[in-house]
Amino acid sequence: MKNSKETRSCISCRKKDNKKNLIRIVNSKKDGVTVDIEQRLEGRGAYICNNKECFNKILKTKGLSRALKINISDEKYKELRGVLFDR
Repeated sequence: MKNSKETRSCISCRKKDNKKNLIRIVNSKKDGVTVDIEQRLEGRGAYICNNKECFNKILKTKGLSRALKINISDEKYKELRGVLFDR
């Protein structure tokens, strides 16, 4: 990667990529757990690849809960899936 400041790892598959190619999910005080489309929200964030396999893996292993250091309900995972893939 050219610039390590722009490189992030997927919390599911651990693949490194430019952060613009990954999806950022953030836990912000204002909005709670949400998808950060513009990657500008304040709060603890985690990145995943833009594919259903990686999302299904974090759903199964509760990887997003560990990455954001909070308990995330199954309903919230379903809501995030809807925002990301069921458009």
